[in-house]
Amino acid sequence: MTSFDSSPQFNVWRTLLALAIVLVMLATSGWTAARHQRGDTNPLQRALNAWSDGRFQGKALPDADAPSAKLAGFFASLSRAQRLDLAERYPLAVGNMNGAPPKLRYRANRIALEEAVGVERERVRDHRLSTEGRQEADRRMHRFLSLLHPKRHVLAFDPTGRGRVAEVFGNLDRAARVSVVVPGVDTDVLTYERTYRTFSAPAGMAKSLYKAERAQRESSLPRSASGAPRVAVIAWADYTSPAGIGVDAVTAKRAEDGAVRLSNLVRSLPGKKSVALYCHSYGSVVCGVSARDLPSRVTDIAVAGSPGMRAANAAQLGTGARIWAMRDQDDWIGEIPNLELAGVGHGTDPVSAEFGARVLSANGAAGHAGYFEPGTESLDNFARIGVGAYQTLRCAAGTNSCYHDAEDVVSA
Repeated sequence: MTSFDSSPQFNVWRTLLALAIVLVMLATSGWTAARHQRGDTNPLQRALNAWSDGRFQGKALPDADAPSAKLAGFFASLSRAQRLDLAERYPLAVGNMNGAPPKLRYRANRIALEEAVGVERERVRDHRLSTEGRQEADRRMHRFLSLLHPKRHVLAFDPTGRGRVAEVFGNLDRAARVSVVVPGVDTDVLTYERTYRTFSAPAGMAKSLYKAERAQRESSLPRSASGAPRVAVIAWADYTSPAGIGVDAVTAKRAEDGAVRLSNLVRSLPGKKSVALYCHSYGSVVCGVSARDLPSRVTDIAVAGSPGMRAANAAQLGTGARIWAMRDQDDWIGEIPNLELAGVGHGTDPVSAEFGARVLSANGAAGHAGYFEPGTESLDNFARIGVGAYQTLRCAAGTNSCYHDAEDVVSA
């Protein structure tokens, strides 16, 4: 006998309920994020305008939005002193410029962060602001101070509005394989890292994955001559994510904007290293939208706790990358109806048989935010993908073929 929970009538009811919720959000929340944006001038745009108006050795500077290969050529033509001079004159522009050498971006973003600390310190002391405003400024100031730690490598930083940031764990220049963590809703400079529930925030996710990949690589290969495993992980909170479960979270606008930025990041990575994407929650929508435009160096796209990838099936993503999917049995996202109607909803469930992804075990993840927790099969599987150890992956219960035709590519 068919259970009530899987009956056609129940599924129709769930779909109608989901649509009703969306309509209520449209009617009541409106463009909440827009109403709460800060009113100050965009610091990054000011920096880009200054770069656009600037001149170097009597010549106009290249367009900051030029292809990363062209910008990489420009910076390669300069001496070290000349590159540092540009970073000091235009820190926020250079720090966010795809094509600029990673180490130069780290240097530029340190300068930009120091300037941002000064701005927030003044706001903390500004009694024209409300108590809430000064408290927010204090939180932002301390976040920026944390990012200024000498051992941190900030690849992108934008203090505008809720703020954006990307950070590198490992040596991006030397790495043979790079993993990029793409987080979901409510990601900004204040939620980028957490003391409590550390591994549910982008910084904690990436740091956990980096440590797991190093351990996995060391167990798969003898250590290289330098003694350093050649992997790097990027915590990529460099797109404007939806603020809460509102209108933006059930549509693709934020994902479409983020997809352009994600594709630009991947294309700008130095060398010919292969790339794996790890896309959590709404981050999987970003990865799904970007998939068709990603370069072939992206070999793997793994989604966890996904509401959908804006596609009916994996083939519709239009990428040659392997598509992996996982969901913990206690993840609440599994209760959300998978639909796409008039731009609302994100399509077929990636862990469903009809989607056609390679479904992995997420045992131990314990809910929606636990996929990067140490000791979970979800994190172990992510790490195996990251180093190319496909034949040791653990498939979801009921299947043992998730890694068929995926040959190990771990290399020294």
